[in-house]
Amino acid sequence: MKKVFLDTNLIIYANDARDAQIQARAIDLITATMREGTGVISTQVMQEYAVVAGGKLRQDPDTIVRQLLLLETLEVVESTPALIRRALELQFRYQIDYWDAGILAAAEYARCHVLWSEDLNPGQLYATVRVENPLADPGKKT
Repeated sequence: MKKVFLDTNLIIYANDARDAQIQARAIDLITATMREGTGVISTQVMQEYAVVAGGKLRQDPDTIVRQLLLLETLEVVESTPALIRRALELQFRYQIDYWDAGILAAAEYARCHVLWSEDLNPGQLYATVRVENPLADPGKKT
């Protein structure tokens, strides 16, 4: 079973009705990982989603809580002091944002070889984790 780590942006797109096509694609991707038991997120992803959902997406608290409960059905990596240190190592090694490095550290910890994200370079290998953008236009080079 090949696990895939879901970055926050995928969760946000699944909850953002402003672009119905992207929203439907994000929902399909997340649903597939839930059905197959291959999806992984972190407490950081859950926190980032909750902040954006309550702010930019203007979701009500009950909806946010329901979504968080649904996300808990995925494998969830909890933030630990060791993951924070690893995120710092990845941040400095790859010269990336700390929060992106935190996602990579969690993906690495969960032994995911793929991170679905649009925040990092698609195709690039960061330590043991390769980034893919499943929302990219298939006709465009990423």
